[in-house]
Amino acid sequence: MALHMIKLCVGVETVEDLEAWVAERLDAARAAGEPAEQVHRTRVTPRRAAEILDGGSLYWVIKGQVQLRQPILRFDAVTGADGIERCLIVLAPQFIRTRWQPRRAFQGWRYLTPDDAPDDLSAGDDSIAALPPELRRELAALGLL
Repeated sequence: MALHMIKLCVGVETVEDLEAWVAERLDAARAAGEPAEQVHRTRVTPRRAAEILDGGSLYWVIKGQVQLRQPILRFDAVTGADGIERCLIVLAPQFIRTRWQPRRAFQGWRYLTPDDAPDDLSAGDDSIAALPPELRRELAALGLL
């Protein structure tokens, strides 16, 4: 059973904002002749990387709610200009919406077990995904989503 990661998506208001931001960054990388990969830089390489790479995803918390996940492809170690080693989390540019799950703010990332991870929205849940974010947030806070 794969282990997952969870992280706050700071500065993003909606899933659509994140999708647009990623598309813009990938287009800029292609235009510059660089690899078009979505990466998230973090200070610490996960100690349980092997478990995560066995099918794990990064779950994004947007505005206090887990709203989507992206499969993790690999972890790359890089050294910054300051000489400090960092970790790049390389993500599939695939946005899988999940049932909303409230989360309090936290720093960095955390491990997320499959039992604690929210379920993916299925094809039959299109009506839920179509609701305005404010309404979804209220319904999730009431435990109705």
